[in-house]
Amino acid sequence: DADSEGEEGKFFVWTEAEVLSVLGPEDGRLFCDAYDVTPRGNWEGHNILNCPNVGHVSNVPVSDDAGLDGHVENVLHDRLARCRAKLFDVRTRRIAPGRDDKVLVSWNGLMIAAMSQAASILGEPRYAAAASAAADFILNNMRDADGRLLHSFKDGEARFNAYLDDYACLIDGLVDLYQATFEPRWLGVALELAEQMLSRFEDPRSGGFFYTSIDHEQLVARVRDTQDNATPSGNGMAAYALARLGTLTGRPQLLGRAYATLEAMSGQLTKFAMASGQSLLALDFVLGPTHEIVLVESADASGVAETDVAIRELAQQFWPNKVFARRRSDVADSDLPQSLHELLAGKSSSSPGCTVFVCERGTCQAPLIGLSAWREFLVARD
Repeated sequence: DADSEGEEGKFFVWTEAEVLSVLGPEDGRLFCDAYDVTPRGNWEGHNILNCPNVGHVSNVPVSDDAGLDGHVENVLHDRLARCRAKLFDVRTRRIAPGRDDKVLVSWNGLMIAAMSQAASILGEPRYAAAASAAADFILNNMRDADGRLLHSFKDGEARFNAYLDDYACLIDGLVDLYQATFEPRWLGVALELAEQMLSRFEDPRSGGFFYTSIDHEQLVARVRDTQDNATPSGNGMAAYALARLGTLTGRPQLLGRAYATLEAMSGQLTKFAMASGQSLLALDFVLGPTHEIVLVESADASGVAETDVAIRELAQQFWPNKVFARRRSDVADSDLPQSLHELLAGKSSSSPGCTVFVCERGTCQAPLIGLSAWREFLVARD
């Protein structure tokens, strides 16, 4: 909530007089110079603290009465840090606005997907670690004794049956998390959750999904979430997640359920396309062309290094209708994880470095051996 004591922003904004009263004339003037605090204010007569100059502290335009001769950067840093601490202490005694700090599965699923994609594109392991930590938290703390998801977590307790978008967003996030970490366990969990979603939310008569599960409290009617709002629609995300998961794990029945969901929504997709972005992404994925890409690394340092580079270059491409997986050339087909056996089996290489298989609905082109061949393929594809 932005309001406190009936006034929007009151908890966060400051007047120049308040800053000078807390910090005194010298530190107060320095802080006002650095953080854009003026008598007139920069927002409805008050000041939202912002730092147009602090990114390069030596450029802070210090007033003559700020008590500092010249631009001594370390001294500026230290003084501004002490000023912020004093103002923060005063702010903690104000009446804070209401805050919603519960954890939701659906929103975390969206975050897991975003952080995982960023990790793949930027080669930043911190993002993959953050996504993994969020997924582990949900799976360890937000499921009931039967392994079913619970919707929210607050004050040490998970509560309420999960909704369709909780399942759909988390499944989709786990697909991206696999493609950032290549840990098969994420796909195993995604497949388990997909089976729960199908058995508990799917409408067997009309296709598509209800927003509430079959074991939810009795309502007047079980509604369907079919239009995007601030977050993607439950049905659109469910179709997209099932299509991606089914393609990656070689389970055509999941693709079939995604198609049936979209078929049930066909009238809406035609009439309300602007409110159906997520469903249209799913439709585009299902209709294709959609590609499965397998990157095979040789069992040496060059194989790992080349494959890391190839994956980052793949992730940086605008190539929305794809899934990708990774395997080592020295792992036998019989030792492949069950969730990926259909896609990975038979795709190996005796060549050093990285070999890439580009396939469409199970039919593969000739393997691309080495980074040069892979890069030539990407250039030709553009």
